[in-house]
Amino acid sequence: MSGRTTLTPAQAWEQMVQGNARFVSGQPEHPNQDVHRRAELTAGQGPFAVLFGCSDSRVAAEMVFDRGLGDLFVVRTAGHVLDPSVLGTVEFGPGVLGTPLIVVMGHDTCGAINAGIQATDTGEFPGGYIRDLVEKVMPSVIQARSSHGAGPGATPEQVNAWHVRRTVNMLAERSALLQQLVEDGTLAIVGINYRLADGDVRYIAHLGDIGDVRPGVDRAAADTGDSAGVEAGG
Repeated sequence: MSGRTTLTPAQAWEQMVQGNARFVSGQPEHPNQDVHRRAELTAGQGPFAVLFGCSDSRVAAEMVFDRGLGDLFVVRTAGHVLDPSVLGTVEFGPGVLGTPLIVVMGHDTCGAINAGIQATDTGEFPGGYIRDLVEKVMPSVIQARSSHGAGPGATPEQVNAWHVRRTVNMLAERSALLQQLVEDGTLAIVGINYRLADGDVRYIAHLGDIGDVRPGVDRAAADTGDSAGVEAGG
């Protein structure tokens, strides 16, 4: 049935982890993808998770988490960078649709991350509005390198992990609505990394209650350290 989900943040997160496990094992169930589901959703939507991720064509949210129509409220930008309209779109899930979970998903070999590293090192920027995207990634490059004295030797994986963690923090810091929902216990925000080679997701950080489910800690995240306000895996 359509309408608001009754899942808690922890239950919604467990659904995401289980769906990814099916995808990785090659045993997807393809739920909610039939004609009945399509007709049902004409009455409204009640997604159980917002997926805020990169626009990379290799990272298709519903496939990665083995979900179907109406399950995920998907927001994607190159390098999952934020601006006011993107933040408003993310807010729409919890604020209007009652979605209990936001998942921020980065991935390895991200073009936006690599462009941010290159611009930081060379001072050279791409043209057009791509420059704006790259400039929004560069603070993550600088912060990852300064964390624990990593310096210029910080790997793209470490930068990516820091960028995911930073995005989790920024969602709560910039949105009074999201911050209040996290404090109320009705919303959790989780940061993860998707691995292209095997389709697996790795936990990086979270805000709010997601229970004890962790699909494996991203080692780059652990190596880079933790930023204020985010609980990170050890």
